[in-house]
Amino acid sequence: MRATADGRQTRRLLLLGGTGAVTRCRDFTRKALTDWQWIPPPEDQQEHGPERDADERERLRERVEDVLLLVSEAVANACLHAGGPSELVLSHGAEGLLIEVSDRSPERPVLRPRGDPALPGGHGLMVLERLSRSWGWRPAATGRIGKTVWLEVPSPWPPPPQGDGGRGKSDEGG
Repeated sequence: MRATADGRQTRRLLLLGGTGAVTRCRDFTRKALTDWQWIPPPEDQQEHGPERDADERERLRERVEDVLLLVSEAVANACLHAGGPSELVLSHGAEGLLIEVSDRSPERPVLRPRGDPALPGGHGLMVLERLSRSWGWRPAATGRIGKTVWLEVPSPWPPPPQGDGGRGKSDEGG
């Protein structure tokens, strides 16, 4: 794990092929979300009243399930259409989560025309579009082959209040 000056924390998972990649990436993401407190502690360890905790726990649970589905879809797309993922990067900050899945294919992701929703396949990018705040792709760094598909997921918590420079209240000087 790496933290930046702005407080963002980043975790990287190098992937060497597609076998079991979706499961490995989901497990890696679940661990990171637990560490970043997106997955709430057991009910007996909650600090607030049961009604607020139930609502908050449900909101967090839904957001976590969305994130895990997004990771699954992005990694599965790399497995199916790009020769397999090479890296998963998760970057967490106050504004939310950035998910990046890199692969070895320079081909851009293509949103398929809407087909029969009852048929399997062809829905991955639609899932990314609907569940993420935004998503896109960029070519690999100069001299490298491949691309990175990125997704942004908003934080499950409200943004910190503005006006105090993000420093919070101080007890000094009254």
